[in-house]
Order: sequence, then structure tokens, then C-alpha cells
Amino acid sequence: MEAKAQTRYVRVTAQKARRVVDLVRGKNAVEAISTLKFQPQAVAEDVRKLVASAVANARVKAEAAGERFDESELVITAITVDEGPTMKRIRPRAQGRANRILKRTSHMSVTVATPEGAVKEGAK
Repeated sequence: MEAKAQTRYVRVTAQKARRVVDLVRGKNAVEAISTLKFQPQAVAEDVRKLVASAVANARVKAEAAGERFDESELVITAITVDEGPTMKRIRPRAQGRANRILKRTSHMSVTVATPEGAVKEGAK
């Protein structure tokens, strides 16, 4: 069973989001959610909600297919952060000059799946 979730236009730079995402890549989904709950970075809340959404999507897919569902078996197989559009703003400076302020955004996506061994054991 594989499920995906994505969030777009998150107002954080992709570089800052990747620092948090690297902590949970390849981990168990339930363990990742609890790890993200205690991270000091602001983007950790957005990533936690994204992983929780992917787990909920997996639950819905399993119920629709009539399969057994155990969220403790789900593993984060892929999680990526890509750059979104950048908003450009102007900041007034001395002597009539102006500096450009770049307000960056990012797109995040996650895929959770059950390992193949767990699926075969559940089928027996």
C-alpha cells in the first residue's frame, strides 16, 4: 500500500525545510510524526502535518480496497522539498536607493508505503 501527500507554496525556504526533512527520511511514519513534534524549527509543524496527511490517505486507500491497515507498518519511502515561486519585494534604502527582498516558497511531497515483507506476512 502506497499513499502520497503534498503541500505547495509553504512560506519557507527550501534549504531550511530540507534540514528538517532529512531528519525523517526513511523512518517509520509514526516515529517521524513524534520526532517532528519536538523539533524547534517552525517548518517542522508543516512537515508533521504533511506526513500525518499521507498516513490518513493510506488509511482511506486501505479502507476503500478492503485491506488490513496498520499505521505502525508505514515507512516514509520518499520525501522531497522543491523550490516554489519567489515573491519579490522592494525595501527602501538610503539616498533613494532600493534593495530587493526575496520571499521564497517551497513545495513538499511525501510518499509512505508498507515494506514488501510486511505485505507478504499480512497476506498469509
